[in-house]
Amino acid sequence: MLELDGVETFYGASQALFGVDLAMAEGEAVALMGRNGMGKTTTIRSIFGLSPLRRGTVRFAGHDISSAKPYRIARLGLGLVPEGRRCFPNLTVAENLLASARRGFWTIKEVHALFPRLAERSGQYANSLSGGEQQMLAVGRALMANPRLIVLDEATEGLAPVIRQEIWKAIAALKQQGQSILVVDKTLSELLPVADRCFVLERGRTVWSGVPAELTGAIQDRYLGV
Repeated sequence: MLELDGVETFYGASQALFGVDLAMAEGEAVALMGRNGMGKTTTIRSIFGLSPLRRGTVRFAGHDISSAKPYRIARLGLGLVPEGRRCFPNLTVAENLLASARRGFWTIKEVHALFPRLAERSGQYANSLSGGEQQMLAVGRALMANPRLIVLDEATEGLAPVIRQEIWKAIAALKQQGQSILVVDKTLSELLPVADRCFVLERGRTVWSGVPAELTGAIQDRYLGV
């Protein structure tokens, strides 16, 4: 479904990715892992055309999207929950959801069933929500586009534990429904139970891939420890 082959990305003259490889099949939940500053968000930006590739290829659902515009990539069925939430602050919860709506399974009713708090706050402006509620809204907005693959970049960072649990519960529910998921997160105890496979980045390179059971303590200490 999604394949990255030797992806190299630059910010001006500074190289950020040095050959990222990743592959996932439809219906999989894949974890993209690594310490801070190792290239995870840049990899996400490269997939969505937000940071153009210098070399390598990105393929999605049989299409080469290496040089495609972000809006064309979204139309192919890629949905993003970006780091930092980025809801439309001066739109209501309902308006935020409708802004990205496309025909399919996910409607406002289905999003409300996944996140009942959004139903309770449907008429509130996004900038009046708590951080956790804004994160729920960001996930719901991405789902309203009915994506074939949803990508979550640090979806639970900085949230209270009870809200984190709600987000992870929702991610687990999406996986059970067969939704393809690519997720970036640092909390292994919550990330690994929902992941079918893992890819680890270090200094802009893919340095390890495998199933969660193979992610031993030694590997974690080498690539993921503080």
